[in-house]
Amino acid sequence: MTRHVEAVYEHGVLRPLEPVSPSESQRVKLTITDASRGRSFLDVSLTERARAETAAQRQAPTLEEVRAALAAIPGSLSEDVIEERGDY
Repeated sequence: MTRHVEAVYEHGVLRPLEPVSPSESQRVKLTITDASRGRSFLDVSLTERARAETAAQRQAPTLEEVRAALAAIPGSLSEDVIEERGDY
């Protein structure tokens, strides 16, 4: 199970900001990300979820499957970028 919990480092100890309930002596893996620098917790969470979903895939889609899925999306990516940027 993967769970993301923010914590505060105080007096040499990481203190979770929400309840956690590991078993006594259970080993856990910590990834420490400085939440105050550029990347938000949401970015980290989204990236880790995408990695987990990718790892769970038994087989990668073929190029033809990717093209078919992309072709089903209405509109134009270049038009969306131009509209978002305000470029003409």
